[in-house]
Parts: sequence; C-alpha cells; structure tokens
Amino acid sequence: MRLITAARLARGPAKREAGSLAPQQARARAQDDTQTQQRPRRRNKREDVLRKASALIARHGFDGTSMRDIAAAVDMLPGSLYYHFPSKEDMLLAIHERVVTDMIADTEAAIAKGTTPWDRLERAAVAHLKALLGSGNLVTIISPNFAEDREELNQKLKAHRREYEEIFKRLFEDIDLPDDADRRLLRLQLLGALNWVPVWYSKKRGTSPEKIATSFVRAIRPDAA
Repeated sequence: MRLITAARLARGPAKREAGSLAPQQARARAQDDTQTQQRPRRRNKREDVLRKASALIARHGFDGTSMRDIAAAVDMLPGSLYYHFPSKEDMLLAIHERVVTDMIADTEAAIAKGTTPWDRLERAAVAHLKALLGSGNLVTIISPNFAEDREELNQKLKAHRREYEEIFKRLFEDIDLPDDADRRLLRLQLLGALNWVPVWYSKKRGTSPEKIATSFVRAIRPDAA
C-alpha cells in the first residue's frame, strides 16, 4: 500500500505541474500565432504604402506629394505612416531601391542567357528598355535627374543606380571594339538612347522594345551587318 501510495504521490505532482504549464504554453502559442499573423499584415501594408506612394510621387513629384496624401491613399492616419517609414525621404529610397533591385535581377537573368559578349549586351539592353517601359510613371523616379536639387538624397539615389550601372560597365569591357573607341562614351550613348525611348515610344507604331534596343546596340557595333 505504501508503494502504491508513493507512486500515486509521485504521479500527482507531475500531473499538477503539467496542468500548471498548459495555460502558459497555450498563451505562448496564442502569442506566437498572433505575431505570425501580424507580420504578413504589416508586410502587406508596407507594400501597399510603397505602391501607392510610388504612384503619387511619380505623378506629382517628390515635393508635390505629402505624407498626408500618401496616408489618405492607403486609408491610414498620417502618423501611422511613420511606423513603416521614418520620413518621406526614407520612403522614396525604399521605392527607388525596390525598382533598381528588380531591374538588376531582370537584367542579370537576361545576360545569363547570352552566348557572346555582344549577345549579352543586346539582351541587357532589351531587359533595360522593357523595365523602363513597364514601370509606367516610375521611370520618373529612377531618372538621374530626379531629386537633383536635394544633394544628400540624390547621392543616396545615385548609390542605388551605381550598382546597376556597373552591369553595363562590365558588359562594355567585354565587347570587341577598336583600340581608339571610348567605351565610357559608347556606354553613355547607349543608355542615354534607351532612357529616352519612354518619352516617344508608342505601341501603335508597331516597333517592339526588343527591336529598338537591339538596333541601338548594333548601331555601335563595328561588325554589325
């Protein structure tokens, strides 16, 4: 009897201890579930803010768009925006970085399919132009002239673009050109021509982005047929 009683006593505290932990574990799991649910919602709201802010800034300009305008577009209180972005400048940097990062990924993917240096340059030019034409009003934000009157902000935007421009620098280093050719000027010539296309491009004219970009590259290629 003493053995049975001892066993029961031994089991008793264990049950009570497990029972006392159950509510704590349940609360912990509930907190984890709540945090897990909140994180996607916060990310989705941040994405919504970036999307609406980019459209407003591209349409009305940086100075012409206020935090209040952006808050109204996403149905938030103006003060709530600062939970996601400390300032409008930080919001613009996030938009710019997102666009440039996507362009880098698309261009690198296109280059990977190339078989020769000139083929890779053509593919990069096509990817670049498609990104510009597909970005709508965002092409304004990634323009080198955007926010040029704000020196500190402009320097940060240039830092984003510099990584992208390095791709074309490497491509121009690899192509065959005459010894006296200025690779830098040719690179700027090509990018300048591509960047100007959104100003005059129209689908109604029937010329595809692929044909435009390819023709620009072949215009600087010495052995182009």
